[in-house]
Amino acid sequence: MDNYVLLVVVLATSILLPAMILYRSSSSRSCKTSHPVGSQLPLGSLGWPLVGETLEFVSAAYSDRPESFMDKRRLQYGKVFKSHLFGSATIVSTDAEVSRAVLQSDGRAFVPSYPKSLTELMGKDSILLINGGLQRRIHGLIGAFFKSPHLKAQITRDMHKYVLGSMQKWREDRPVHIQDEAKNIAFQVLVKALVSLHPGDEMEFLKKQFQEFIAGLMSLPINLPGTRLHRSLQAKKRMVELVHKIIRVKEQIGSLEPPRDVAEVLLRDASKELTNDLIAENMIDLMIPGEDSVPVLMTLAVKYLSDCPSALHQLTEENLKLKRVKDQLGEPLCWADYSSLPFTQSVITETLRMGNVIVGVMRKAMRDVEIKGYRIPKGWCVFTYFRSVHLDESLYDWPHQFNPWRWQGRDMSNCGFTPFGGGQRLCPGLDLARLEASIFLHHFVTHFRWVAEADSIVNFPTVRMKKRMPVWVKRKENIEK
Repeated sequence: MDNYVLLVVVLATSILLPAMILYRSSSSRSCKTSHPVGSQLPLGSLGWPLVGETLEFVSAAYSDRPESFMDKRRLQYGKVFKSHLFGSATIVSTDAEVSRAVLQSDGRAFVPSYPKSLTELMGKDSILLINGGLQRRIHGLIGAFFKSPHLKAQITRDMHKYVLGSMQKWREDRPVHIQDEAKNIAFQVLVKALVSLHPGDEMEFLKKQFQEFIAGLMSLPINLPGTRLHRSLQAKKRMVELVHKIIRVKEQIGSLEPPRDVAEVLLRDASKELTNDLIAENMIDLMIPGEDSVPVLMTLAVKYLSDCPSALHQLTEENLKLKRVKDQLGEPLCWADYSSLPFTQSVITETLRMGNVIVGVMRKAMRDVEIKGYRIPKGWCVFTYFRSVHLDESLYDWPHQFNPWRWQGRDMSNCGFTPFGGGQRLCPGLDLARLEASIFLHHFVTHFRWVAEADSIVNFPTVRMKKRMPVWVKRKENIEK
C-alpha cells in the first residue's frame, strides 16, 4: 500500500504541468481539426482533468491482470477508444487490424512517442527516435547484418560458450535465479555482436554503468545533479566514452572481412550522417534488448514450462533426440539445427504471445489519419496495445492458457501476432532472440531437471519475475549415477 501511495504521488507530480498544457491543447485540436467524411473520433473518456486516466492504467498495470484497464473500456467503447495517458490525448488500439495499420505507416503519418525521460536518455540521434531516410538506412544495415549467416554462426558459438560457462557454476544446494543468469548471458552475447567486447574488466565496467543507465528509463524528467535521470545520463556518457575508444581502435586496424560487429558495419557506410558520435550513442541504446526483452523471454519460457509438465516433456524429448544425433555425428549444433525444432519454436512463440515482453508501442500522429473508419487527430498519440490482441478470445482459444500446440500448422504472419512490433521499425534482432532462447532451453533441459519455487510475473513498468525465477536444479548425470 505504501508503494502504491508513493506511485500516485510521483505520477501526479510528474505529469501535472505537462498534462494541463497537453490536455487543453489536444482538446482544442480535436474540436478544430477537419477530418474525412464518415470517419469519427473513437468513443471513450479523457478521464480526470490534468491526470486523465493514467493512474487507473498504472494501477491495472501493476495487477496480475494488466489488461483489465483495456478490457473494461473495450466492453464500453469497442476495441479502439480514446483516453488520456501520461499527459497526452491518446487513441488506444486493441484491434489487430488498426494496430497493424499504425505499425505499417511511414513517418509522414506517425512518429515514435516516448516519455520525456526516455527521449533525454536516448538522445535525438537514437534509432528509436529518428525518422526518414536515416532511420531506414541504419535499420536496414543492422537488419541485414543480424540476418547474415556469419553473425548467426557467431551468436550460436557465443551462446554455447556463455550458457555452458554459466551453467557449470550452478550449484545444487541453493537456488539458481534464472532471470539473473539469462540477463548476464544475453548481455554479453549482444555486446559482443555490437562492438566485439569480450568478458573482462571493460565488460564488467559496461555492465555496471548500464545498470545505472537503464534505471533512469522511466524516471522523472528532471535533469539536476543527484536526480535519477542525471545519474543515468552520466552513466551513459561514461559508456559512450568506452565505445568511442573501441571505435578508434577499429579505425586504426582498418576494415576486416566480413565485419565482426554492428559498429564495424556502420563505420563502413559511406554516408556522412553516420558519425562516430551517432554510432557510439546507438550502440548503448541497442544494448537494451540484452538487459530486457531477450533474457525475459528465456525466463518466462522456463516459468511456463515449469507450470506445464506435458509441454516440458515434449520439448525435452525433442532436444534430447537432436543432441543424440549430433553427438553421434561429432558435430556441434548450428543455427539451422535449432530452427528445425518445431515444438521448441512453438514454445517460444507461445511464450511471446502470453508473456508480452513488449506490451505495445506508442506513436504520435503527424497529420489527421483515418484507419478503419476511426479518426486519429493530428498531435494525438496512438497506443497499440499488443497484450489485449494476444489475449483476445476471438483470435485465440483459451488465451490465458499456455498452449504451444496451438501454433502447430498455424500462420504466424497474421496481424494478430506482433510480439516484435512491425513495419519499418520491426525489431531487427527477432531471429536472434529466438535463436538465443532456443540455445538456452536446449542446454537447460538436456543437462538439468529442476523444481521451480513459487514466483509471479510483474508486468509494469517492464515485464519481469518478482523473485527472479528461483529454481533448484539437479544435473542429469548425477541423477543417473
